[in-house]
Amino acid sequence: MPDAVVIGAGPNGLVAANLLVDAGWSVEVLEAQSEPGGAVRSDRGVHPDYVSDLFSAFYPLAAASPVLARLDLAAEGLRWSHAPRVLAHPLSDGRCAVLERRAPDTCAGLAEFAPADADAWRDMYAVWRRVGPELVRTLFTPFPPVRSGLRLAARLRGPAGLRLARSLALPVRRLGEEEFQGEGGRLLLAGNALHADLGPEAAGSGGFGWLMSMLAQSHGFPVPVGGAGALTGALVRRLRSRGGVLRCGERVEAVVVRGGAAVGVRTAAGETVGARRAVLADVSAPALYRDLVGEEHLPSRLVRDLERFQWDFATFKVDWALSGPVPWTAPQAAGAGTVHLSDGVDALTRYACRLAVGQVPDEPFALFGQMTTADPSRSPAGTESAWAYTHLPQRITGDAGPDGITGRWDAHEQEAMADRIEVQVERFAPGFRSLVRARRILAPTTLQAMNENLHNGAINNGTTALHQQAIFRPVPGTGRPETPVKRLYLASAAAHPGGGVHGAPGANAARAALRPEAVRTLLHRAQRL
Repeated sequence: MPDAVVIGAGPNGLVAANLLVDAGWSVEVLEAQSEPGGAVRSDRGVHPDYVSDLFSAFYPLAAASPVLARLDLAAEGLRWSHAPRVLAHPLSDGRCAVLERRAPDTCAGLAEFAPADADAWRDMYAVWRRVGPELVRTLFTPFPPVRSGLRLAARLRGPAGLRLARSLALPVRRLGEEEFQGEGGRLLLAGNALHADLGPEAAGSGGFGWLMSMLAQSHGFPVPVGGAGALTGALVRRLRSRGGVLRCGERVEAVVVRGGAAVGVRTAAGETVGARRAVLADVSAPALYRDLVGEEHLPSRLVRDLERFQWDFATFKVDWALSGPVPWTAPQAAGAGTVHLSDGVDALTRYACRLAVGQVPDEPFALFGQMTTADPSRSPAGTESAWAYTHLPQRITGDAGPDGITGRWDAHEQEAMADRIEVQVERFAPGFRSLVRARRILAPTTLQAMNENLHNGAINNGTTALHQQAIFRPVPGTGRPETPVKRLYLASAAAHPGGGVHGAPGANAARAALRPEAVRTLLHRAQRL
């Protein structure tokens, strides 16, 4: 019987397992899929000569994460690569907002939109350099972040701190209008806010857009050399080298609860795997509480609150094997790993409004990844391994476009939506479609079938909006990995601090599991004295 069972071998589950084995625990990780990684996987399924990332691809949060830094994955062979430019947002008139690897270069580009915007970006980045490292530590520690929070508060004393707090609470449209005279800086902030499910008019979207933009400026948008699976491979090798056990193709169908405490799990094959000390679940909150634990073991208030749990938007993704570089009208986009495709902030607002009323957008905002540009090992020289995704409503009420998409996601609807995304790319890169050697469509239902945590393609395990963050994540009054069931811990992005590949939810769960043991050790030592 292991000390701990971890349900799910996504990045958070693997981080939790690694920290537990570092503490001397025996750990067994059970993964339902045939391979580990969760939403951090890659393959050659589009074309045998092209490496494609199935889900996530760029990892600024991983680069900034103190959790992953402490694991020293470089010792396990993980290497990072960067595109020449971090991010580009072209416009149909040929202009292009570019987030460069160096802040002075970003400033120079923004000055072409409005001369004063170079100073605006420089000032914004100076604030980040003063408070960013402590802010990241605050975000990636258990809630409430007492020590790091106090250090951050010390750096934010006085009027400057109040102004920053106000800015972070703003909708990103308003933040961009206050900070920048031209469209370039506004595009960078708003496009980055939409990496989550936060539209330009949403409260707090300014804070998320600022965070992602500043992370991009300080850390870039790096990718693992050889594919996203290289990050998972490093975590798995580290775990196994320290005695951890990983079993794939083992679906957990129930957490075994006795006397109000988790004592193990039961698999779909009928095996009971006991856990001497803890069970950690890298699964969604609804799946853990409703399916694996059961309402009979939970407080009625938690059961009621789960009815209000809000998923983030659905996601529709297309992967391509391209025979040549993307023919961008704006040449600056050619060297960017990530390209945002929407013709201005107003177009982003129209797109977000479609989502808010349940409609499939007629002109979807697309996040486009140029993976060979970021990592030349992804495809043969002179070609490009690329992808794009867009968000869709969780529940579709209508189609603003001409195809009558309903969310059934049969072959016709999948092809129609993929074509719509390609048309959007063509607006900014005429001739793109002639380069497509092969494509793969990943509809919301496909994404969920490949990773059950991606409910209908929701990539953040719950909305990023303020009403479901911190003490409200996943339901009001929680904010921590502990659950109402003793020795059971929520280790997924459904827990604080939420989505993204940084390992913090898994690390927080592991620390919470270890804490009772540490307390018992201290008491034992005190008794001996």
